[in-house]
Amino acid sequence: MTLAGLSVAVSAYGQAAPGGGPRRPEDRGASYYNYAMGHLYADLAQTYGNRAEYLNKAIDFFKAAMKEDPSAKFLAEEMSDLYIQAGRLREAVTESEAAIKANPNDLTARRILGRIFSRLVGDPQTRGLNEEMLKRATEQYTKITELDPSDAESWMMLGRLHKIGQNSVDAKIAYEKALALDADNVDALSGLALVLADVGDTAKAAELLKKVAEKSPNLRTLTALAQAYEQMRDFGMASETLRKALEMQPENLDIKKDFANSLVMADKVDEALTTYEELVKEDPKDALSYLRLSQIYRQKGQFEKAWEASNSAKRIDPNNLEIRYNEVNLNESQGKYAEAIAGLKEVLAQSLRGSSAAEKSNRAMLVERLGLLYRNNDQPAEAVQQFTEMATLDKDLGARSAAQVIDTWRQAREYQKSIDAAEEALKKYPNDRMIRLVRATSLAELGRGGEAVADVKKMLDGKTDRETHLQLAQLYDKTKNYGEMAKSLDSAEGLSKSDEEKEAVWFSRGAMLEKQKKFDEAEREFRKVLAVSPNNPGALNYLGYMLADRNVRVAEAEKMIAKALEQEPNNGAYLDSLGWAQYRLGKYDEALATLQRSVALVQKDSTIHDHLGDVYFKLNKLKEAIAAWQQSIKEWEASSPSERENVDISKVQKKLESAKSKMAREGGNK
Repeated sequence: MTLAGLSVAVSAYGQAAPGGGPRRPEDRGASYYNYAMGHLYADLAQTYGNRAEYLNKAIDFFKAAMKEDPSAKFLAEEMSDLYIQAGRLREAVTESEAAIKANPNDLTARRILGRIFSRLVGDPQTRGLNEEMLKRATEQYTKITELDPSDAESWMMLGRLHKIGQNSVDAKIAYEKALALDADNVDALSGLALVLADVGDTAKAAELLKKVAEKSPNLRTLTALAQAYEQMRDFGMASETLRKALEMQPENLDIKKDFANSLVMADKVDEALTTYEELVKEDPKDALSYLRLSQIYRQKGQFEKAWEASNSAKRIDPNNLEIRYNEVNLNESQGKYAEAIAGLKEVLAQSLRGSSAAEKSNRAMLVERLGLLYRNNDQPAEAVQQFTEMATLDKDLGARSAAQVIDTWRQAREYQKSIDAAEEALKKYPNDRMIRLVRATSLAELGRGGEAVADVKKMLDGKTDRETHLQLAQLYDKTKNYGEMAKSLDSAEGLSKSDEEKEAVWFSRGAMLEKQKKFDEAEREFRKVLAVSPNNPGALNYLGYMLADRNVRVAEAEKMIAKALEQEPNNGAYLDSLGWAQYRLGKYDEALATLQRSVALVQKDSTIHDHLGDVYFKLNKLKEAIAAWQQSIKEWEASSPSERENVDISKVQKKLESAKSKMAREGGNK
């Protein structure tokens, strides 16, 4: 530190020290001197990589300064930071606890303890919360605010700790105390807003957040405000707040990255894409921005660009597991399940096999994902093996693991194995809702719909009846009991508290009416969904397919399905709908490419193979048409009784015979 810097430190000390009783001039001077020397050694430690000798001298000087002026609370804050940097936490805690034992009202010691404990609380967002440190930090700040009720910063810290501990009542009180002492405290305003959002008072929370932005529209307050909006899941406001911050400091790449991420979360994908493209130009070694570019391109179905960006990220950071995991997602999105499986196995092999609960839980999630990939790749035995391992890694996932096993055998059309697995799981988890629902679906698909309905009806308990009625409706759908299905949907609609909750009812009713060939009534139900949620991909796709299948308003249908695919570009069912609309419009080459993508993603759907056969036949590719229709029949024969009733397989058989006859007449060359 230069002489000028030393002078600044002394000046800062004089301004920051709170007023107290009269002190001798020589004590005051000694305190200033020790504080300045402590700063000098702290700066030297920072310059030379936290060298222990400098940190230790800095601590000694700060101790001396606090001895001369014990009322200077900011010294405790700096002291605790130095102890943490020096790795002398045990010593700091021992000394402070001894001081408190000698004098329970020793604020300096309590502030050091509180600050150290709060730094060790961890991050609840990443499941790294240290409950013991949270408890001890809360105890210290509770005592500090009792001894010094005018300490706004300690009230604010107490509010933050109570919020982490999910104690909204005491968090609100603490933040309000802080604001009573310092009405312009941005952190306290933001903290109180988040607590209000937690308890459902979003209007008041939004009002406070706007107040923050108006009071202090600087870089610090705007970034803090954006974080608060993100915690409230209001990503639109978060992105607009970060936009203002970026306007203040356009060259700040960290803010720009946060801004780009908030745009993604706010579903402003095109603007996010532009921002990430700017970021990689400004910093060509920014692997994370290349990764985000790849993820956006994958979302938009632009796989060539997605792979290009992913490879750029991998060249910069070849050992980054998130980048490797992105490759898994890319392969899966393209229906390349074998490649996705191989990639995820590599990720698992490279992942640490830690023994902590958080590490085991993270690994369990990856293992579950591997099971899902095996299931999609028609490898049910391998999938079941992964789901079983998942439960050994995290016992809390036992019921979920069992449900995945049951559903895996169901999707593999091994219905008896599915029911056997369900019976075994119910012995261990007799009241688990998820297991009972998956079991009911398997029973219905096996033709035991009455038994399935009877069991699900027992789940009507006055607490989750809306969801139970929706499930009953699906079971009635599988048994073609549309009268009872309509009653269940009416009951679910009566229990729905908002239009958003009614969307699921309207959608199911529309599907039910379509199967009864009541097309105008079905369309009205889907239009209800779209009136509330204009971009609802499921409703857009179903209505679009219904129109295309009837060869009615097909151009409109094509646009609706394309809009659904903008949101879910890798949805195999939506791709089938689009391919069928393109076929109806005579766009046979486009239809072929679309349906080939669809069948790569959904390999066991009889209808998709049938559609693909129709396109091949129109293009006079008779061999391919015959193969597609043969596969359609094969998938129909392997399907459940409830699935078979939805497909008029005789029409497929007639088309197959017609194609074989034509091929024979033409010499079998096409």
